[in-house]
Amino acid sequence: MSGVSKNQNDNALAFLRIAVGVFFVIFGEYKVFGTAFTLHGGFESYVTRWVQHGAYPFLVSMLKNVVLEHAHAFAFAVGYGEFLIGVGLVLGILTRWAAFFGLLLMLAMLFSADYPGAGAAFWQYFGASLNHSVFAVCFVAMIFGRADRALAVRGRK
Repeated sequence: MSGVSKNQNDNALAFLRIAVGVFFVIFGEYKVFGTAFTLHGGFESYVTRWVQHGAYPFLVSMLKNVVLEHAHAFAFAVGYGEFLIGVGLVLGILTRWAAFFGLLLMLAMLFSADYPGAGAAFWQYFGASLNHSVFAVCFVAMIFGRADRALAVRGRK
C-alpha cells in the first residue's frame, strides 16, 4: 500500500479520488444490496422521467427502444458499475480504468437527464449539467493525473 506522499499534489488528487469514490460506493450500494432500483422499477422510473423531460433529443429513441426494453440488465450494469467504480477509486485499484468508466457513465447520465430544453440559453446547458459534469471533470483529472500515487492499495494504472 502506498501511503501519504511527500508531494502535496499527489495527496490532493488522492483525496479527490477517495472522496469521489465514497460518493460512488454510496450511489451503488443501495442498488447492489437492495432490489428497488434493479428489480422493482426504480431504474425504469428514472429513465421514463428522462424520456419525458430530461434527455437530449438525439438520445430519446435509444432510451425508449434499447434501455427501457432491457431495463433490468441496464439497472444492474449501472448499480454494479457505480459500486465498482467507487471501490476502485477508494482503494486506488485500477484507478484510471475506474475513472474512465466513471466518465463514460457521467456522460451517459448528462445526455440522458440534463437537457435544459430547446429554447435554453447557452449557459443553461452547463447549469443543468452540474449534477454530472462536476464528477466528469474529476474523472478527467484522475485519468490524466496519477491519482493512485498516494493512499492506494497499490500504485498501478
